[in-house]
Order: sequence, then C-alpha cells, then structure tokens
Amino acid sequence: MKQKDALLVKPTTPRTIKKSSSPAGGAEAPARPDHNKAKPAPPMDYTASKEELLAFYRQMTLIRRFEEKAGQLYGLGLIGGFCHLYIGQEAVAVGIQSALTPGKDSVITGYRDHGHMLAYGIDPNLIMAELTGRAAGISKGKGGSMHMFSVEHKFFGGHGIVGAQVSLGTGLGFAHKYSNDGGVCVAYFGDGASNQGQVYESFNMAELWKLPIIYVIENNQYAMGTSVNRSSAEDQLFRRGESFRIPGIQVNGMDVLAVRGAIEEALKWVHAGNGPILLEMKTYRYRGHSMSDPAKYRSREEVQEMREKSDPIEGIKKHLEAAGVSTDEIKSIDSEIRKVVNDSADFAETSPEPDLAELYTDVLVEQY
Repeated sequence: MKQKDALLVKPTTPRTIKKSSSPAGGAEAPARPDHNKAKPAPPMDYTASKEELLAFYRQMTLIRRFEEKAGQLYGLGLIGGFCHLYIGQEAVAVGIQSALTPGKDSVITGYRDHGHMLAYGIDPNLIMAELTGRAAGISKGKGGSMHMFSVEHKFFGGHGIVGAQVSLGTGLGFAHKYSNDGGVCVAYFGDGASNQGQVYESFNMAELWKLPIIYVIENNQYAMGTSVNRSSAEDQLFRRGESFRIPGIQVNGMDVLAVRGAIEEALKWVHAGNGPILLEMKTYRYRGHSMSDPAKYRSREEVQEMREKSDPIEGIKKHLEAAGVSTDEIKSIDSEIRKVVNDSADFAETSPEPDLAELYTDVLVEQY
C-alpha cells in the first residue's frame, strides 16, 4: 500500500461495549439516572428580623474594625509572620456562621481565618492575643494569625498549606457521618486553592460516601495575586463539582442576606442525606493577599468602585434604615465595637508571652 493510500483507510464500524456489573462480566449495568437526580432549590435572599439585621451589622463591623486594628499592630511590629486580612469579605463568614449550630457543626478554613473565628462568637481578646503570640491566645500563642484552633467551638483551623483544609474538612464530614451526630462540616477555601489537586480527590470521596459537608469557595477574584480569569480554565467555580455529581450554587458574597439564604438551602440539601454541596461566594478583598502584598495587579479605581457599589457593611445599613433603625443607633454600635477592638489590643499588648516550656506541649494528643 502506498503511503498516500494508507491515510485513506476506511474506518471500521465502532463496536458497542457492554458495561459489566461485576469483574467477571455478566449483565449490562443499569445506567445511573443522573437526569432525574434531585437538585437543591435556587436560594432566596434571607428575610431577617430587625434583631438579626442588627446582629449581622454588629458582627461584620466587628470583623472590619478588628482587621483594621490587626493591620495597625502588624505595622508596629506587634504581629509577626504572615497576616491575611478579611476586610471586604465579612458578609460570607457572618452569613454562613449565623446559620450553623455551635457545638454541633464544625468549621475549617485556610489562613485568612480571623473573620471566621469572630463570626463564630469567639472572644476578640483571645484572637488578638493569639495574633500577637501571647500565652492568653486561643492557641496559647503558638498558632499566630494563620493557625488558630478551638476544639471547644469545633473550629479546626486556620491552615497555612493551600487547599489542605479541604481534605481535612472532608475528614470532619466523615466523622459527623460516622458518629451520626447530625452535624455538618463547612470547609472554606479560596479561588486559588480551587485549583489544587487534593480538592478534587476530596470531592470524589465526599460524593461517594454522601458526607455531610458544605464546600465554600470564597472567590475574592485574585488568589495570591493572579486574576481567577487568568489562572482558571473554568472560572465559574460553582461548576467545579459537576463531574463528581456535586451541585453548585453561585452566590453574591457581598450581600449577607444572599449568603444566609444560600447556606439555608445548602443545609437542607445536606441534612436530607444528599451528600456534599458547593457554594461559590463571589466576594472581594480590599487589601492585598497578605500584609506584604502591595496589590499592584489591580487599580485603585477598581477597589474604590467595589467599596462604593458593593460594600457588605454599607449594604446592611440600608436594610437597617428600612427596618427603622436610626443613625444614632448605628453610631452607638460603631462606638461600642471600636471600644471592644481597642480593649482587645490592650489585652494582647499587656498579656505575657508563652513560657519557653510551652515549646514541648501540645505536640501530640494521647487518646486512651
């Protein structure tokens, strides 16, 4: 056969290969009815009472002012190592944490963790003391900004390795199912971590075992400094679980009521035994990735536009005004929050550092 003719070989008719239901062969396995699979209901914005609106405002303002103070203390050299601020993303943590059951549901996140701990109701004094490496800190001053932890509150970190918390959170989901305690794990991670391989290994396991876990992608648009549009072939991150049959919902993460409405639907889905669900929170960080990041990859105009048009705290203020809350009441809350934050800084600065003997404690956990 000539070389030219070899390229014109007529294709054979493709054979139909039957799938076997067992390694030894046998009858064709029935198709999985994916087209009939139930899906979570589209979320609606949460209808909050006046008291709930006030609580949301108080918590988001606490996170904002606390993080601003942390930035100041970092600049003064009182906070060492890395420090990742949560300014701009407050609606995500507050909206989600407000729907969880303390002491029952578990939470795990990455290194941008101060906001989550505050939203969970953990004492600001203990968090600020941890940031400054003091013995009174929530992790005895050993974890610092990135590795806070509280078994009492079922808050399992604070993790510095990008994406590590997703696999660990899947393990927490397994623990909830194994112990049949009715709890749900919420595992937060960012748009940068969404490209890590262990994330998809975790997705596969969670769906196979129908684990009670809610994966939350805090898509703040820039990961460590690269736009999600430049780093992700699929930049609609709520679709990342589709190949594992995990449903996803995209949410306005700058609106606390939208976030709360979405987490309500996610909890219904998981509590019904449907397994994991993925929430993509479209949010935005106003500061750099960390305190050492000048954020030159975006314009000041872009950040200012987000502050003016989408700020979560200004958004909840409008709902408060509609609910009849006066400007004086809001100012009173602001003053109260500033005092709480200033007191936490004073507490941290006046607390002693850990004793050197603490180097040898909490290395291992002994179980009997």
